[in-house]
Amino acid sequence: MKYYLEFEKPIEELELKIEELRRLSDGKDLNIDSEIKNLEKKAWDLRSDIFSKLSSWQKTQIARHPDRPYTLDYINMITEDFVELHGDRKFADDPALVGGLGRLRGKGDSVMIIGHQKGRDVRDRIKRNFGQPHPEGYRKALRLMKLAERFKKPVITLIDTPGAYPGIGAEERGQAEAIAVNLMEMSRLRTPIVSIVIGEGGSGGALAIGVSDRLYMLEHSVYSVISPEGCAAILWNKNGDLSSADFARAADALKLTAHDLIEFKIINEIIPEPLGGAHREPQAQADRVLETAARAIDELKTKQPGKLIEERYRRLRKIGSVVEGGSPPGD
Repeated sequence: MKYYLEFEKPIEELELKIEELRRLSDGKDLNIDSEIKNLEKKAWDLRSDIFSKLSSWQKTQIARHPDRPYTLDYINMITEDFVELHGDRKFADDPALVGGLGRLRGKGDSVMIIGHQKGRDVRDRIKRNFGQPHPEGYRKALRLMKLAERFKKPVITLIDTPGAYPGIGAEERGQAEAIAVNLMEMSRLRTPIVSIVIGEGGSGGALAIGVSDRLYMLEHSVYSVISPEGCAAILWNKNGDLSSADFARAADALKLTAHDLIEFKIINEIIPEPLGGAHREPQAQADRVLETAARAIDELKTKQPGKLIEERYRRLRKIGSVVEGGSPPGD
């Protein structure tokens, strides 16, 4: 069963009609091919129209789509001989953040690939804490990055989390410290780092594996300091009553889409998605992710570690630059 978002309901109606016609014609002497083709064209045109004018809130919903490929899906599609590595060597293994060594499919390069992992069914979601890592998850990620640095292997991180887990246990074990240490250590890691936002990039939980030489976002992913719901709750929840209109208003204000962030020069490039989102054609999307990551690694691995760190520092320092006073210099 396909899952349709609220704004996709008109597409659902057409696609259900197409499936019904196919069932009716199966094994029967009915010539309804032309009618099916007409409906398929209508569905394609309708999807093209809807997805050409998505709001920020609708893009947030696509980024969270339950059928969207997750980190382990991409790992299976873009790597060979992947070996998952576990544990932070201090407390425990965190299933919400996975990582290990593998070779990029068809490229031959060995890489350390790390990413947030949400669950598919209820049991898996609970096990993986809905993709919200504890401190041991971030410490595991850092341990794997240090291992990659030691053996001169590039690092790829796949970002997809609502944020770091804010529970009492996580705070007691040093959630903020674990994230802060990752930011510091990644900024000076002596090996290439490529980060890709594949779904939802939420707050410090995403940033903790997002300090990189190249940062990419999938077309319908989002990346922000807080979720639209959290933002709306802080700003407008006076009577305990919020609506989707409030969430949409917050999403617009947060400027969290890939197109917003490339305009602000926070990300390097947008990776296009198939019409309807990455979940419509997972393998095609994985191929684009693979090509983008491999291209970036080929460029970065030619740089000496000192030059790599210097350029990473300069890229990060340029984020959020402003001109104070009246007119910009030169006007």
